[in-house]
Amino acid sequence: MTQLTDQSLNNPITEDDIANYLANTPDFFLRHSELLVAVQITSPHSHRAVSLQERQAEMLREKIKLLEARIMDMIRHGNDNVLLSDKILRWARGLLLVPQAHTLPGLIAQDIKDQFAVPQVSVRLWGLASEHADADFVQGVTDEAKLFASSLAEPFCGLNTGFEAVEWLDKPASAISLALIPLRSGEAGSTAPAFGMLVLASMDPQRFHGGMGTDFLSRIGEVASAALSRLR
Repeated sequence: MTQLTDQSLNNPITEDDIANYLANTPDFFLRHSELLVAVQITSPHSHRAVSLQERQAEMLREKIKLLEARIMDMIRHGNDNVLLSDKILRWARGLLLVPQAHTLPGLIAQDIKDQFAVPQVSVRLWGLASEHADADFVQGVTDEAKLFASSLAEPFCGLNTGFEAVEWLDKPASAISLALIPLRSGEAGSTAPAFGMLVLASMDPQRFHGGMGTDFLSRIGEVASAALSRLR
């Protein structure tokens, strides 16, 4: 007996021991159901003593509220995505109905401004059919800009750090954040050389930031690329 007592003193039971025992003995409270009511703990909400059962019910209500909030976020995002998809479909339909191909670059820039509330938009193209050699939308593009556009596997989003493409905008000094979208044949992610680039700009530094998703911008680039391929 003395030996057991000495061992107990040298190795006292800890809270972790109790927690592990309860976690690995699921029928403990079945055998001692009176403890569910007898044991009192402090509720973080009412700051009064409540039973284990009541505290468990509070925790379940908290989890339900969190799940409800997540579901509402999912529904809201789903509705937003439906609206954006509808805008893109209507925009694509309008581009298909344009009779004169040379008006497409200006129309695309204006549509993006109007339908997606982007303050500044510009389009530059290269490698087009010879009849478009003097058009405004092919001017002022260097070989470096063409190589940069072809190097983009997906749209670039971030702060304006002096990109050449900013000079294609009407108000370059007002371009704080940018989205640079390569225009190329094929689906998003294609490795084909770019034949143009879309520039979206805003005075808001958070409008186009490095951590944002680019799926929506990629869809814009695909639609614009398909429409503008008529000029090649």
